[in-house]
Parts: sequence; C-alpha cells; structure tokens
Amino acid sequence: MRSPHPFLAPTALGCLLLLTGCGGGGFAGDSQAKQGEGGQITVRMLVNITPNLTQAYWDGLVKPFEQANPGVDVKVEAPTGKGVADTLPQQLAAGNAPDVVETLTVDETLSKQMLDLTDQPWAKDTPLAKEASLGGRIYTVGVGVQAQSLVFYNKSAFDKAGIDKPPTTLDEFDAAMGKLKAAGWLPLQTGGEFLTGLQLLQFSGPSRAQLHPTWQQDVKAGKLKAGESLLPYLERYRTWIDKGYVDKNALGTKYADAETAFLSGKAAMYVMGSWFTAAEAKTKKDFEVGVFPAPVDKGQAYPGPQGATMAAPYMILKSTPNKDAALKLVRWLVTDQAAVKSQLKQDGNFRAGVEREFTPLEKQVQQILDSAPSGVPQGEGYGDATLPKGFNAAWNTEVQGLYVGKSPKEVAEGVDRWLAGRK
Repeated sequence: MRSPHPFLAPTALGCLLLLTGCGGGGFAGDSQAKQGEGGQITVRMLVNITPNLTQAYWDGLVKPFEQANPGVDVKVEAPTGKGVADTLPQQLAAGNAPDVVETLTVDETLSKQMLDLTDQPWAKDTPLAKEASLGGRIYTVGVGVQAQSLVFYNKSAFDKAGIDKPPTTLDEFDAAMGKLKAAGWLPLQTGGEFLTGLQLLQFSGPSRAQLHPTWQQDVKAGKLKAGESLLPYLERYRTWIDKGYVDKNALGTKYADAETAFLSGKAAMYVMGSWFTAAEAKTKKDFEVGVFPAPVDKGQAYPGPQGATMAAPYMILKSTPNKDAALKLVRWLVTDQAAVKSQLKQDGNFRAGVEREFTPLEKQVQQILDSAPSGVPQGEGYGDATLPKGFNAAWNTEVQGLYVGKSPKEVAEGVDRWLAGRK
C-alpha cells in the first residue's frame, strides 16, 4: 500500500523552502551524468516500502529496464526516515537528493524542486495527470488510480446478522452496525497509526464532496472551515466509539494488525483504499469479502463521488545530473505495458484501458470506479486542490482525540486551529 498522501512536517517544508532560495536550480550539470566504472549511469530512485511493495519487488520491477538499457543502473532506495515524505527533505537538506522520487505528489513547495514534464507528450496521457497538475503544469505522473472511499465487508457476518444488502446511507450504515454488534461481531475494524483519521476521511468523502464539491480549494481560500464542515462526521464517529461499534482500545492496534484482524474474521467491516485487494488476494480465509461504496447522507445521490488518488506517482528532481536517463526510466514505469500491469497488480490499483487478470474483489472495485459519477481528491488533495502539507497527520491526531475524551467540537476546533496557523 502506498501511504495515502504522505505529509511533510513544517520543519521539512522549511528545509525545502530554504533550499529553494539557495540556488541549485536548473539541471545542475545536465550533460554531466554521474557515472561509475565502465561509464555506467546510476539513477537513484526513492520509493515507498510496504508489505506489498517490498525492496525485492522494486528491484525486480526495474530489472527489465536495466536489461534494455545496459548503460543505466537503477538504484532503488528505501526511506531512511519514517517514509518518503520524511526522507526526501532530509536528503535535500544534505545535498544528496535522489534522481527520481515515488509516492509524493507535487505542491507549491515541491514544484520548485521538480522537473516540469508538461512538454513530454506521454505525460499528458497518464492517469490523473490533469487533475494533479499545478497551475496547468505537469510535475507528477502515475501508473494508475487508487479508489479510496470503499467499505470492505465479511459476507458471512452480514448473512448471520440478517443484513441482506449493503447500506447506502449513513443512517442505514449505523443500523447495520447495530445488527452486527447484536450478532456478536465487532462491526468496524480500525486501528492507530495513520489509520484512524484516514478511514474517517475515506468514509465521509462521497457525502462531503456533494455538499462541498471544491472542498480543498474553499478551505484553502478561507471560505470554509475544514473541521467545522466535518463536524457531523466526527459526531457520528463518536457515537460509534460510545456504542462499541469500533474497539475503544483501537489506537493500540497497528495498521498491519488491523488489516490482519479483518482478514482473520474478527470484524465485519473495514474501510480502506483499493490497495487492500492485493492483501486480500494473498490471504486464505473461510469467508468471502465483498465491497461497496461508502454510504452518503440521506437524500444525496448514491453512489457519491469516489475518493481517488494517483497510484505510484513519480517525479523527477530538477537537480538530477541524469535528466535523460531519469526521464527514460519514469516514462517506462508509467507507459510500458508490462511494468504498468505489474505495479497495478502488486498494489491493487486500476487503470482505464489496461487489461489484467482481476480477482473477484478487484472486479467489484473496478465496477465501483466505473459507476462513480466522478473522482475527487482525498484528504490533503493534489494539484490545485491541495491543503497544507501535514493536514492528514494533524487531522489524524485530532480524530484520535475522540478515543481519549475529546468532544467532536473540540476535535473540529483543533483541526481549524492547525490550518489557521499555516496560512
């Protein structure tokens, strides 16, 4: 799984801004590629490492490219910090930036460090390239699309609880959780780390998007308060905690353990992005997993807009001394059919026009994507619909406050204070 829209902490942003003002623009020796013995060019690529996207997977993925380009060695690098978003600023500050970075999408700060790909014809045809563009310029290209606003469910649990069809409204969802709890199930699996806030953003996205279609832009412009606009969902979530629909001790559960718990049959539902289908396909279990779009407020259109993010986004550092090789690598990663199919399959992602073997659950997700009226940015967003970096983490911290006694209103106010301090 790609950590959904990783964030740059304020200190990291400061480093990036400082570097931007210290020169180093242009291609920094564009024609002088770093070469090893025998004239070999080394292209360093910083990537996300997850249970699906292991170091071994990444090394195997780029091997065909290296074989087709014997003069280029791709050095896949794992994060040295908490993740790519934490590691890249450290490397930039140390003057040791990679040539290519995976996982992040561009914002106003990062755009100053990244190569403009707008003049690359192939870039325009990559998934969400237009939506993730900044000021009409393309800096980020990706392999596919991740659906975000999905509810995976244990079909056996639904049958035993007498639920004959997935809920479509928020009230129906609450009622279903009541039936599941009465039947002896933990209705909804959640956990700590980044999972708590992520799930609530994913879950509320389709209904929120119908109330506020340009939510990120309106929040950024001061027309709308993020916390205040999400207060109804915070209030609903608090009732889930109070009624035992989620584990009151969930904050002690790691993301990987929460996933395992659901796949072990310990909970009836699990809100997660489409990458979960990859983990589900690898797990032996005695029940069938289904999926439905997140429910919406009563009276709203269902299904609502689907939260969508770019899968496996790549950017090239403007400072790279290996511009041509880096461009060739990134183009291959997002356009070569075999490379694209491999990445889509490995992390449970999707791309229009690319046929690959689907699991039954993946087929259901594809149908949800096809039937969604639109795709909308998730959380911090991307391109011109972007909130300050760190919003996802700040939101997550505040949402977790619901488990330790904070009121929904206090959580909402905390979110809005955080945003007010970053204008």
